[in-house]
Amino acid sequence: MRTFVERELKLELGEGFTLPELPGEPLESRLFTSTYHDTPDRSLAGAGITLRRRVENGLSRWQLKLPRGGTARAELEAPGGPAGPPPELASLLTAHLRNGRLGPVATLRTRRAGVRVQDNGRPIADVTLDSVAVLDAGRSAGAFAEIEIELVEGGDDDDLERLGRTLRRAGAKTSDGTPKLMRVLPPPPRIEALKDATALDLLRVLLAGQLRELLRYDPGVRLGDDLEDLHRFRVATRRSRALIRATKPLLGDRLSALAAELKWLGGLLGPVRDRDVLIERLRAETRLLDRDRAGGETLVALLEDERERMRDELLEALTSPRYLELLDAFELVIASLPDVKSKQRAQEIAGDEFRKLRHAAKKLPPVPADDELHALRITAKRSRYAAELVAAGTCGKELRRYLDALKELQDVVGEHQDAVVAEATLRKLARARTALAAGRLIENERLRRAEQRRLYPAALAAVLDRGAKALD
Repeated sequence: MRTFVERELKLELGEGFTLPELPGEPLESRLFTSTYHDTPDRSLAGAGITLRRRVENGLSRWQLKLPRGGTARAELEAPGGPAGPPPELASLLTAHLRNGRLGPVATLRTRRAGVRVQDNGRPIADVTLDSVAVLDAGRSAGAFAEIEIELVEGGDDDDLERLGRTLRRAGAKTSDGTPKLMRVLPPPPRIEALKDATALDLLRVLLAGQLRELLRYDPGVRLGDDLEDLHRFRVATRRSRALIRATKPLLGDRLSALAAELKWLGGLLGPVRDRDVLIERLRAETRLLDRDRAGGETLVALLEDERERMRDELLEALTSPRYLELLDAFELVIASLPDVKSKQRAQEIAGDEFRKLRHAAKKLPPVPADDELHALRITAKRSRYAAELVAAGTCGKELRRYLDALKELQDVVGEHQDAVVAEATLRKLARARTALAAGRLIENERLRRAEQRRLYPAALAAVLDRGAKALD
């Protein structure tokens, strides 16, 4: 199976547009047919995932595209015939296939021509013009054209932006980046907040968004080649739990079973993510240990072994009936939230959480213990997610400033907690031959912890000031 990260920019053809002369070599013209597949409820499209079988020059390959940050997507490719995607791709879609078998949803035939652009002899991007025919029973049922700029090895985001400007000056138009399939078959409708939405209406919107995030990054967590997939997946579980907790005054224990299952899943994700963060940081610091570098590398290797064991446990859970039942229960909760007769608004819920944060801040001593700062972080996180409940309906300047301040406070006290955990972990792993390296790495963590303690009072003060303006 071939895997690479695709970074591209799509543009629309303006009237009379012709591809300008670009430095580089012409690409060989291509003709291929792509048949896109999805589940009956179009689960893949809803999560921003694309699965297609492409046939070109008699060769058949399956391609799976997974969302990454920004405009980037991971593309996985493996040979296979019309019976279905090969096991190595299908296994990544377990969470989606619980809703039904894959089937074809659209077929497109593309003629592609273009140029591999060079900068001082360095290939940086393929600029192509795609003429696409929509096929229905082998016959054309519509057509469109688009321009793609896709970076190749050697190109970077600056090259992408520069080439985009060049093509727009030649008459191309800015595109929203919609994939070819979505131009033919729009994605399933999403739950949206209506005007004068109640707190439960907003809860439904936000929970639907978090479930979509889980399904969006589930394949990437299984693949395991990008640490950010697991991070985004974990954040979705934490946000969901915080939203359930924030609306407990309205719903009582109606969502407690879902919250418990999300806590179980989060308990498997957290240790893996914590190890990812620590390993990444210690790798960089170990390179600076000169004579003690070997000891540092041994510590990193031990952490990597721990991380692999934790990841194995996580993957086992993701293939279990319990996890699939959690996703089913999540969908059911969104579809069946009760019509609670309550006048409590999202603003009041967010205000309650802010006042809890303010009370917790007043109780802090001048020099808080590590666990007191960690508790403050948890309270701030709950306040932030409750405020996002309000922001789902309307978000004025004061509320946005409050949310930004909460994020900054979370980052500061979160970095502090990471340093605390890192020291404890290094102490546990240290042995005679790694003691010197561990000591030096621990000293770095203490310096980092001291810096965050210096920063946190100002970050907390900003939260209290902006929260009072937004919610009091």
